[in-house]
Amino acid sequence: MEPNDAIEVCQLADPSATDALGRRLASQLIASGAGDGALLLLRGELGAGKTALVQGLAAGLGIVEPITSPTFALAQHYDTDAGPDAGAAALVHVDLYRLEQGAAADELFAQEEEEARRIGAVMAVEWPERLSFRPEGAWEVDLSHPESGEGRLARITPPGFTPPRSLPAAPR
Repeated sequence: MEPNDAIEVCQLADPSATDALGRRLASQLIASGAGDGALLLLRGELGAGKTALVQGLAAGLGIVEPITSPTFALAQHYDTDAGPDAGAAALVHVDLYRLEQGAAADELFAQEEEEARRIGAVMAVEWPERLSFRPEGAWEVDLSHPESGEGRLARITPPGFTPPRSLPAAPR
């Protein structure tokens, strides 16, 4: 999928498929040159697989340290073990779930985004709907349970994608 082309929808049968999607996103970010400083917004209810996706993303970025949910720490920083020529990037993993006030979420986001840009890290943000604004230039991944109840659906939107305008209803 080329950036700005379209929205991609993937069926994820199990946690290993979610991990594989995270690894694929990492390789896309690195291949496009967006790896350093890329922003990934992750939406989905509790248990939708956001942290599992970040675990795959981290593995794809060359990070071997175990990735855990930063729900209580709010943010975790991970360095890559790959060499500087491997095309790998560090990771800043943020979870805004516990920050119900937009101002607190905005402040944490701004601090972590500044640090991620400074060190050239990919920044993955869980619960971005807690922010009082929509960050520009972000990849977005929405994870949900399909009506069938099996697996998960991932809806991936690249940065800069503008959905087509819906046509006005035909006159009757």
